[in-house]
Amino acid sequence: MNTKGLLLAVALTCGAPVTPMAQDDVRTETVRFAAGTSGTTITDRITGYESVLYTLGAEAGQRMQVRLEPSNLASYFNVYAPGKGPGDEALANAGTMGEMVPDLNRFDGVLPASGTYTISVYMMRSAARREEVSDYSLTISIEGATGDTVQNDYADGLQGGPDFYRVATSGGGVLNLRAEPSGGAAVVTTLSNGQNVRNLGCRMEEARRWCRVATLADPGFEGWAAGDYLVEGSNDPAAGTTGATSGAAAQSTEMPDAAEQACLRAVTEETSNPDVVLLSSSFSEAGTEVIVGVGAGQAPWRCIAYRDGSTTRPMSLTDEGSL
Repeated sequence: MNTKGLLLAVALTCGAPVTPMAQDDVRTETVRFAAGTSGTTITDRITGYESVLYTLGAEAGQRMQVRLEPSNLASYFNVYAPGKGPGDEALANAGTMGEMVPDLNRFDGVLPASGTYTISVYMMRSAARREEVSDYSLTISIEGATGDTVQNDYADGLQGGPDFYRVATSGGGVLNLRAEPSGGAAVVTTLSNGQNVRNLGCRMEEARRWCRVATLADPGFEGWAAGDYLVEGSNDPAAGTTGATSGAAAQSTEMPDAAEQACLRAVTEETSNPDVVLLSSSFSEAGTEVIVGVGAGQAPWRCIAYRDGSTTRPMSLTDEGSL
């Protein structure tokens, strides 16, 4: 090997990227876009050998763009296709310019498969061994409408799956069934924890899996539910249906009324979290007090809605309200 080749080999070895191993501090974060949006910006920090895996859903043919802006220039990211992660071949390495990397720490590519993608943020080994710190912002967007049918569905994760799902919410709360696959879409009805529904196929929207389902009881309803809270179920129509609400008519006391819907929308906007459920409401002449649960833990938020459709700014009732 000539002198130039030897120096290049040494440089590449010293600057080799960190592949997260079992002994490293690897953290996984689920990315969700706010209702009606196609992207988000995350601020975070890594130290030393720490790495963060950001997971998000997308479909084949959509265009994903990722931009990392770190305080430590030894920070980079890899993008992994569905079914792959650190230790596997990456779809792109943001430290090496190429077809999908027009500039360092930028990814811009049309996605080859439908499923869950992983973005791994890490520091180069030379910086990691010195326990250096990197504060960064990670901007992610997914653009392009999904087609009528799912293309290149990884492991049949969207159009396959069980014939029936069962609602599995934390704390036994209800799950919103929405008119469209979006956290901002109208609520058709709510599904009880443990309730079985028929699987009509899933899609990726707002970086998450949404499944079109149909209730089994008569009268039935169809709509979209967040796939995070659906597990394999059965064709038993009675399971978990006690207390389920009906969207059959606007006058139904079990259907969220205008005040409740207004507060659900207000809390979704305030928290940028589409996972909101109605916990309780109390009507008075002065206004309707609505308590809304946010996120997987259904952290409570309080909102007052008035007859003219306006609401107060939602207020968290616990420190977990922003989750």
